[in-house]
Amino acid sequence: TIRYYESIGLLPDPGRTTGGQRAYDSATQQRLSFIRQSRDLGFPIQAIRELIALQMTPDEDCAKVDQVARHHLAEVDRRLKQLRALKRELQGMITSCEGGEVACCAIMESISSTASYPL
Repeated sequence: TIRYYESIGLLPDPGRTTGGQRAYDSATQQRLSFIRQSRDLGFPIQAIRELIALQMTPDEDCAKVDQVARHHLAEVDRRLKQLRALKRELQGMITSCEGGEVACCAIMESISSTASYPL
């Protein structure tokens, strides 16, 4: 993951020890911590890139950071809505299952009848 962050420019190329191992200074370690926390919060890479750019200009108006966070919150709300709909659909399938053989399984029938993905 760290090498990936380096390859996409979120982390600078590290220095090397005399043995050839990567050596990260404290600023890079702090940035990595920031990236990891941002990823834990679900921010996409592009938003993290924007936040890092804003972090590099501490005199910039905080409203831009707020805008990035609000955009992400709206996306989280959209995904939650989708997940709630998925939960209802799965609950309905499970409720319709009366047991028995797989050949007559209501869950399998429901999945088969709603499968509309082209091959």
